[in-house]
Amino acid sequence: MSTKRASLSLIAILMGGTAMADVPNVAVDIAPVHSLVARVMDGVGEPSLILPPGASPHEYSLRPSEAGALQDADMVVWMGEDLAPWMEDAIDTLTTDATILTLLEADETTLLDFREDALFEAHEHGEAHDDHADHDHDAHGHDDHAEDAHNHDEHDHDDHGHDDHAEGDAHDDHDHADHAKADGHEGHDHGAHDPHAWLSPTNATAWLDMIAAELSSADPENAGAYFANAAAAKTEMEALSAEVNEILAPVRGQSFVAFHDAYQYFETDFDFPASGAISLSDATDPSPARVAEIQGRVRDEGIACVLAEPQFNAGLVNTVLDGTEANTGVIDPLGADLEPGPTLYPQLIRNMATTLADCL
Repeated sequence: MSTKRASLSLIAILMGGTAMADVPNVAVDIAPVHSLVARVMDGVGEPSLILPPGASPHEYSLRPSEAGALQDADMVVWMGEDLAPWMEDAIDTLTTDATILTLLEADETTLLDFREDALFEAHEHGEAHDDHADHDHDAHGHDDHAEDAHNHDEHDHDDHGHDDHAEGDAHDDHDHADHAKADGHEGHDHGAHDPHAWLSPTNATAWLDMIAAELSSADPENAGAYFANAAAAKTEMEALSAEVNEILAPVRGQSFVAFHDAYQYFETDFDFPASGAISLSDATDPSPARVAEIQGRVRDEGIACVLAEPQFNAGLVNTVLDGTEANTGVIDPLGADLEPGPTLYPQLIRNMATTLADCL
């Protein structure tokens, strides 16, 4: 009898191994998006994280294990080349038949234009540009920021979700370097849109269903689990947004400056605009003129808070703070100190709100 039970146990183990083998291998670029995918896959499988938490997505050299995760992937979920331009070549080179989900190109993603100036004016906040389709954000109370949206031609994507424009003159109309230099700001190449779209829980909520749909298509046997997890995560996201609004309520209306302009999706979702940014992006250093411009606003307008980031030069923040009475705090848009997994995303958004409130 014990031998029979042992045989049945062995069969169950082997069957379980087969079932797990059928779960798609999923590779994800950054920790916050990895967290969303891990939440949808919870109890079924675990995605691989390509960039370690805190690593800059703008410039990165893959380690062998990370290249192997891409090579073995049945599905790749990433923000897009506006955030990680190097990764497009890695995907094209290392993946073969993988499904590619590019979130910045998805119809469901609400995009915001880059802000070029060091100082932000009130009208700049909440100018969302839905380049794909009209969104209905009534459920989240965010359709105010979609009123100025405009539609562009739909993108034709190949199996990897990349446009034909990636090969040729793709970024001619996305090159703001000359404009930035002419205006006296540090020039660099970037896409038309701010790529930090994961800092909007509204976007994250939309992505949960997209991720569940792609996983279900690749793994129909676990479709029920994927969609159930996505539904539960959306409920959690609503509770998270309500919690963040409560955290920010006591300091709403006060002013802050960020180290670099990465937070306008968060600002728009929670109607809490920044007054400026020391650096235009996390890929460039600010010019002395820009630093002086920010320092002047902090001093002259009584800005209450200047936010630093763990990845960047704290000395610049100290320069801006010199001669002012502003507080400072460290805000992290990537979750550098958080454990990767399903709980990272809500903790990241919660930590950002708490850091901002404490600084103010």
